[in-house]
Amino acid sequence: MSENKMVQYIPARPQRDVIPVGIYCRVSTSAKEQLNSLFAQVSALTRHVALFDEWKLADTYIEVASSKGDSARPEFKRLIQDCKQKKIKLVIVKNISRFGRDTVTVLDALQQLKTHDVRVIFMEEKLDTKTVDSSLMISIIESIAQAENESRSANIKIGLNLRAKTGTSKLYQRKCYGYTHDKDGMLTIDDEQAENVRLIFSFYLQGYSIGGIIKELESRKIPSPTGKEVWYKRTIDTLLSNEKYIGEALIMKSDESTASYLSQDNHPPILSKSIFYAVQAEKEKRSSVIETERGKQRKSTKYSSKRNKNLTKGENDKPKDFEKVCHW
Repeated sequence: MSENKMVQYIPARPQRDVIPVGIYCRVSTSAKEQLNSLFAQVSALTRHVALFDEWKLADTYIEVASSKGDSARPEFKRLIQDCKQKKIKLVIVKNISRFGRDTVTVLDALQQLKTHDVRVIFMEEKLDTKTVDSSLMISIIESIAQAENESRSANIKIGLNLRAKTGTSKLYQRKCYGYTHDKDGMLTIDDEQAENVRLIFSFYLQGYSIGGIIKELESRKIPSPTGKEVWYKRTIDTLLSNEKYIGEALIMKSDESTASYLSQDNHPPILSKSIFYAVQAEKEKRSSVIETERGKQRKSTKYSSKRNKNLTKGENDKPKDFEKVCHW
């Protein structure tokens, strides 16, 4: 090199601090579509880390586990532990629901990571604990969790309605007193319980009150549907109104926001329709609630089996049309 030639010295570029990054990916089941989702999560988050020179992928935490609070999540626990040991300074997750659907668990984990100066980024929500105030983060997470719960609830209702409409819902085969399930999960008659169902309907048409029926059942040592010696009025009242005893299954009836679905000839009947509807008419007749111009009101008197006790004992004391009605 010539002695007269000027040489310019370029100062060394200062080394940037490399941030160790951990990506957390989770699905709730090992179903094929879920595993495909898991692969997509890992791939997308890995590509995102590669976009930043100062980031270095230190570890990948892959989990196949439910996000419920009582489910084991060993990889999540390992992530938290590595953050505490300064092995990870930045955590990237696809979205909050992957981190955990339990709002309390999510907030607790974020608080722990904040204590150890660990930054968390939720990609889909575009939330970064470095730039979002803690109180605002809490509000955002809670609102997102509520929205997801509402969406999940709506999806469940759609699924239930679809299965109900197509006749594939398992609710049609829900067991009640008087029935059991066969090996295929279909309703079949439990002969001993079915006789008790017929007895209860018979007592009611003979004039017994619900209290009177309970006394009769308990005196005969007939166990309740739960196997206990004591019967409750609500149990008898519900049993007397259950359309399953005529072979029909009405589902979604308690949800006023959706349609109800009735499956006829759904399973073997225990009662004839004439018996069942005679009891419904009798229940209506005895009801202490009546419709008036002022709306629903209670009658001034209630039905009592004492007024009809002459109907409760002896073959000859049955209503004249009892034999016509009570063919099983």
